[in-house]
Amino acid sequence: MTLPIMLVLVWNLSLPAQTVSKGAGSSDPATAAMQVQTDLNRLMRGVFYPPSNVVFSAQNDDPADVKPAPGQDPSMATDPLKSTFGRWQAVENAALALSESANLLLIPDRKCANGFPVPLNSPDWSKFVQSLRDAAMKAYQAAQTKNQDKMVDVAETLSTACASCHRKWRDKPRADRCK
Repeated sequence: MTLPIMLVLVWNLSLPAQTVSKGAGSSDPATAAMQVQTDLNRLMRGVFYPPSNVVFSAQNDDPADVKPAPGQDPSMATDPLKSTFGRWQAVENAALALSESANLLLIPDRKCANGFPVPLNSPDWSKFVQSLRDAAMKAYQAAQTKNQDKMVDVAETLSTACASCHRKWRDKPRADRCK
């Protein structure tokens, strides 16, 4: 019985010391995990846009009918609906990704594409982030039912959540965004 404990202790003692990459500013993993890597525009394009499209697609095309590309390994598919975790599961995952990703909108020091800080202190910003979370969770619940009619309703809810924020900040001339 003591052998496994000794192996664990030896393993734990043999771990290398944690190093901090240049510019990370802290060896605290929580702080390092909260670093901003991109501006809001690129975050939207890279993180929010793809799963939104997966959720929106479910209102027009039944994810259950999506077939993997012939001869393609599903684990290599670039279309989430055709991937290993595709079809309705892809819609569920996309909705959850949107909800979780809303946290990225609240990380301090993120800038808009024009260099202005994201308006974290605006009550509207918090309200819009919460609306996104709520809409994404409704999309997740609807996707679990595998009912396209429900997806039509939640797609409208998600679209409204996105559009409300966009009207306030994105639809301005680029120089005036986030003001």
